[in-house]
Amino acid sequence: MANWGWSKVMIGAIFEVLWVIGLKHANGWLEWIGTVAAIILSFYVIISASRTLPVGTVYAVFVGLGTAGTVIAEILWFGEPVKAAKLVLVGALLLGVIGLKLVTKDDKNNGQTERVA
Repeated sequence: MANWGWSKVMIGAIFEVLWVIGLKHANGWLEWIGTVAAIILSFYVIISASRTLPVGTVYAVFVGLGTAGTVIAEILWFGEPVKAAKLVLVGALLLGVIGLKLVTKDDKNNGQTERVA
């Protein structure tokens, strides 16, 4: 079940990238509707993931993946200049996200130990 929680975080991060790009590049009403839909979906999925995973870690991973994804999307599809420093920093961000995921317990008690009477 916890793996599904992390899958939700990934899906939420994809929608975050979409709505951030939409905020910058949307020109018509159809693009704005897509942007608003992506906002709603990203937050719905993240709230859902937070029910089974620690909220702080979920939020940090969500924002980190969204940030890295947005930077990469801007480079690939919108002609943002590629700079070595930017790529190194995105790599460091992703290492931090992976580290957080690796040290976080995946249980429904949000990483808290259960007390036995």
